[in-house]
Amino acid sequence: MTSPTITRRGFLAATCATLCAPPLLKAETRWPLTVTDAIGRMVTITKKPKSIILGTGFNLFALSLIHPDPVSLLAGWATDMKTDNPFIYDAFRKKFPALDKVPLVSNGQADGMSFEAALSLEADLAVMGRWQAEGEQGKRAIDYLASIGVPVIVVDFNLDPLKSTPRDIRLLGRVLECDQQAESYAQFFERRVERIRVRAVGKGGDGPLVLMDAFPSATRGSWAVGRTGLGELITLAGGRNIADKNLPPQGGTVTAEYIIAAEPDVYIATGSPGGTYTVFSIGPGVDPAEALQSLQETVKAPSLAPLKAVREGNVHGMWNFFNAVPLNVLAAEAVASWVRPDLFGDVDPASSLAEINERFAAVPFEGAYWTSLTS
Repeated sequence: MTSPTITRRGFLAATCATLCAPPLLKAETRWPLTVTDAIGRMVTITKKPKSIILGTGFNLFALSLIHPDPVSLLAGWATDMKTDNPFIYDAFRKKFPALDKVPLVSNGQADGMSFEAALSLEADLAVMGRWQAEGEQGKRAIDYLASIGVPVIVVDFNLDPLKSTPRDIRLLGRVLECDQQAESYAQFFERRVERIRVRAVGKGGDGPLVLMDAFPSATRGSWAVGRTGLGELITLAGGRNIADKNLPPQGGTVTAEYIIAAEPDVYIATGSPGGTYTVFSIGPGVDPAEALQSLQETVKAPSLAPLKAVREGNVHGMWNFFNAVPLNVLAAEAVASWVRPDLFGDVDPASSLAEINERFAAVPFEGAYWTSLTS
């Protein structure tokens, strides 16, 4: 995919800066501002945030969709995005060299925040993921930050993505006074999800059986994604998830015997760049040929090769960290086109990604984010 030119990027940054200013026909945000976050907490923020701690580095993606210089907002952040997806970190660093100097306060895990580091930053807001905040360590971090005068808002692009992604983009837009850009992205997301939902509901009947296999490995059992998170995308498209009934909402490990007995019609693997966790390499900076070749290698595993989906070529793969960022709408479109090609043959996530890069992204998202053996 061709990246926007520097001239276009400059124009878009200026446009985004305008959108992050209070519109002329709208009253300016009144501070202090009280908002409701992703876990129902009422949070009061005393002034417009200019110094933000990110509990997970992946939330830089969200900021970059609504603010032209998201790095300028950071007081501290976590290492997880840099560790798991170094190419996109480098892309942000090249556009915003100041990222190299942003202090690290967490490894991105629920128990990974350094309270001492947070204390030294003089931040005026922290943003945490729901998956971090709902654990005991996350609650301790929220309480500690509150005790030193740093309000915390929790966002969710992971557990309940179809409902919470547009809601929490709007929340961030309100807090950062980037309402127009946030509203535009939320509507962009909602239109695409609703198109899938309406068609799937209209078709009715039983859709194909689907296995979504997180970080597949030939040396251990498969982790079948459950009905929450990325599993919501299977249901949205009218598919039937083989993990729906017998596993926890988030999914769980399943044996080769379980998978073969379930006989999925569609197989979807998830992975990360460079095969960080398994042989399957996909995501930011990955060449499409590498993604395809590594998916081919993945389904040669003895537990996967006998599957109907593999024999018939209904094999697909996508970036696992769609489960952490508002780009998950691209995953929704890809999954829909794989699960029900009869309904969604005209749905094109590549076109949607190009529009995101042109209209929203402070840093363009490049690489192979999904692939298919039929591609």
